[in-house]
Amino acid sequence: MNLGQEEPETIRESDRTLLARLVMDAFRRIIFHYGTWFTEVHHQLGLKNALEVESKVWKASFNNQMTRLAKTLGFKMTDGIPNILLSMEDEQLISLLKSISINWLANDGIWFQGVETQFGMGDAKRCNDTCWSRYSPYEALRIKELLNLPENGGIPALKKALSFRLYAMINEQSFQDDGENAFIFYMNDCRVQSARKRKGLADYPCKSGGMVEYTCFARSIDSRFQTECIGCPPDEHPPEWYCAWRFSLP
Repeated sequence: MNLGQEEPETIRESDRTLLARLVMDAFRRIIFHYGTWFTEVHHQLGLKNALEVESKVWKASFNNQMTRLAKTLGFKMTDGIPNILLSMEDEQLISLLKSISINWLANDGIWFQGVETQFGMGDAKRCNDTCWSRYSPYEALRIKELLNLPENGGIPALKKALSFRLYAMINEQSFQDDGENAFIFYMNDCRVQSARKRKGLADYPCKSGGMVEYTCFARSIDSRFQTECIGCPPDEHPPEWYCAWRFSLP
């Protein structure tokens, strides 16, 4: 708004800049409201039920929102996907997905730092670990649905799911079979830890969060999986990897 201009009394009295900001803020409010619904259903009915309801709610909500936006903004949809995405080259889509993945990780870090700055490292780690207990199974179930992975699909399903996480777009990871019923997952290069290394900082001690993250993820793909930490900061580790996890079936 211009300096000296009277503050608007209603949305319709706002200038173009404020209207544009309101549009962006409206998306923020939708995201927050969606999250508060999930949080409360989780609190009242448990995580399993919340995840099941969210899967149904998202399909209806997304279709409703995108249909209205497509009509308002004049773009077309094909099978629930904006045509602008379908018209992109594969490498463009991969580049876009990588940028989104980096944004996801940066968002996680900004939240962590926000809590740490105000309340300290202990509270930040506690909040972080609890977030992973909800986000990790959610991401696993999203991948499971997108790829049509079978229920209790065993080692092939878990390997594939780990390869489709957002982390897989921005970190380097690998697998090593360990007998017929187990494999080891290595995080060979971690974007967060590598950045700390470049700054001369010690590894971030992420083991407590990792125990929640990987255990929940694996069991959401196949409830039979047992997860063991081979090593994760603050543990010492070789230069070839930052953390390593063993997944086994009984």
